Amino acid sequence: MYIWAMPEWPEFRWDADRLAETLAIAHRKEGQLLGAMARLGFDLKLAAEVEAMTEEALTSSEIEGEALNRESVRSSVARRLGVAEAALAPEDRKADGIVSVTLDATKNYAAPLTKKRLFGWHAALFPTGFSGMAEIRVGRWRTDSGGPMQVVSGPIGRPKVHFEAPPAERIEAEMAAFVKWFEEPRGMDGILHAAVAHLWFVTIHPFEDGNGRIARALADMSLARWEDTPQRFYSLSGAIRHARPQYYATLERAQKGDLDITERLLWFSGCFSAAIDAALQTCESIFQKAEFWQRHALTPFNERQRKVLNRLFDGFEGKLTAQKWAVLTKASIPTAQRDIRELVDLGVLVRNAGGSKNTSYSLAPGGMT
Repeated sequence: MYIWAMPEWPEFRWDADRLAETLAIAHRKEGQLLGAMARLGFDLKLAAEVEAMTEEALTSSEIEGEALNRESVRSSVARRLGVAEAALAPEDRKADGIVSVTLDATKNYAAPLTKKRLFGWHAALFPTGFSGMAEIRVGRWRTDSGGPMQVVSGPIGRPKVHFEAPPAERIEAEMAAFVKWFEEPRGMDGILHAAVAHLWFVTIHPFEDGNGRIARALADMSLARWEDTPQRFYSLSGAIRHARPQYYATLERAQKGDLDITERLLWFSGCFSAAIDAALQTCESIFQKAEFWQRHALTPFNERQRKVLNRLFDGFEGKLTAQKWAVLTKASIPTAQRDIRELVDLGVLVRNAGGSKNTSYSLAPGGMT
C-alpha cells in the first residue's frame, strides 16, 4: 500500500529527537554561509547568486535525465538578474523555462501558491508541448487516459514499478489540500517544511511530467519563505544530483512506508548541509576572484583577456585552447594566441601538459591568490 492510500494520509509524522542533531548541524552551516556572504559586496553577492541559481536550474533538470547547456542556463539566469556582461550564450527555450520557474519560486517567494501559478510553471518547463517525443497535457492536471501514473524503470517488457500515484480523479482535491497547507502559517522547522512539501507533491504527482522539477522548486520556495529573502546562495538540487541514487531510494521507501518519514527527513537535512558546504566552496572561489582583480588592478589586461579570465574563475567547462579563446572573444586565432602568450608571460596562465596540437591552458595556482 502506498502512503496516499492510507486512511491517515497526509498526516506525516517523524521522530523529532532523531532529527535534532542533523538539523542543528544544517542550521549551524547555514549561519557560516550567511556570515561569509556578509563579507561580500553587492557585485560579488550577485555573482554568487548567479552561480547558485545556474547550478539549481541545471541540476534540477539533470536529475530527471535532461542535460542542458551550462552556458545557456547561466546566460538565462544572468539576463534575469540583470548581469548583462555574463549573458553570453544565445537564448534557449528549455533553459529559459527551468530558469524562470527556479527564479519565480525564490524571487517571488511571498506571492501565494495557486493552481494557476503551478500551471504556469508547468507550461514554462514544456514550451513546445512535448516531453521528448511525447505530446503531453501542458499546464493541466494529468488524466490517466493511458492508465495509472507509474514511476518505472527497467527494459521494455519487463518494467519495475517503483511507485503508482493517486488516481487522476483525486488530484483536484489532493492539490487543494496541499496548497492550503503550504499557505498556512509555519508550525515547523523550515528545512522540514521544505522536505515535507517536496515529498507530498511528488506523491500526488499531479502532472504527466515535470513533477520532480516542480517539487524541487516548491522546496526552494519553502526555504526562501523561511529565510525571508529572495537571494539564494546555495543549490539544493546540486546536492541532490550528487546523491541521486539515495534521493530515489529514500523517496521510494517513504512512499511505501507508514507515514513515518523520519528517514527521508534525515536524508533531506543532510542534503541541505551538503548544499551549504558546496556554497561555502563557491564563496571561497569568489573571494579568490576578487583578490585576483584587486592585485591586478593596474595590470593592463585587454577586454578579451578580462572576459576569458572571468570565465575561468566562474568555472570554464573543458580545457582553454586558442580556438576556444577565439570563439569566445570573436577574435582571430593569431590574436587569441597573442593574448594567451601575454598572460603566460605575466604568470597568470600556465600551459598544460600535452602536444602542441592540443595545447591548453589553466589559471596558474600562484596567479589565483
